[in-house]
Amino acid sequence: MTNIQLNVLFKKMQKDDKKEVLMFHVQSDELPHADELLKLPGSITVLEIVDGDVEKVAAEFANIQRDNKKTVLKFNVNADSKGKIDKFYPYAGRNIDLIIQPSQMTIEEFYEKSDETEDEKEGAAEGQMSLEEVSQ
Repeated sequence: MTNIQLNVLFKKMQKDDKKEVLMFHVQSDELPHADELLKLPGSITVLEIVDGDVEKVAAEFANIQRDNKKTVLKFNVNADSKGKIDKFYPYAGRNIDLIIQPSQMTIEEFYEKSDETEDEKEGAAEGQMSLEEVSQ
């Protein structure tokens, strides 16, 4: 499957404790690349803003909803992509050219990577004593 480039309205960016939700609207009754897009929900994709000063970010393509005026594309991004995802924020509320690329990563790998990062965050900072060391 090839890259899909769409002109979308970056409608919303919403934070959650474990993920960020990105919502894009395709403002048209026709959906370009519809057949390819309808195969992607439930899989991991790579998002890129064309001509943006933003790194590519891996995201779960959560769902796609269509009505007679627009198509809504919803993506979940791990909170550990924070540095990358914060750079998307200035584009919210604007029309952008978005590239959606299928990823080889599975959903399980995507969320395991997130869990590993959370475990690393909970570890002791360098030079900090553990509870076992304090009790000795």
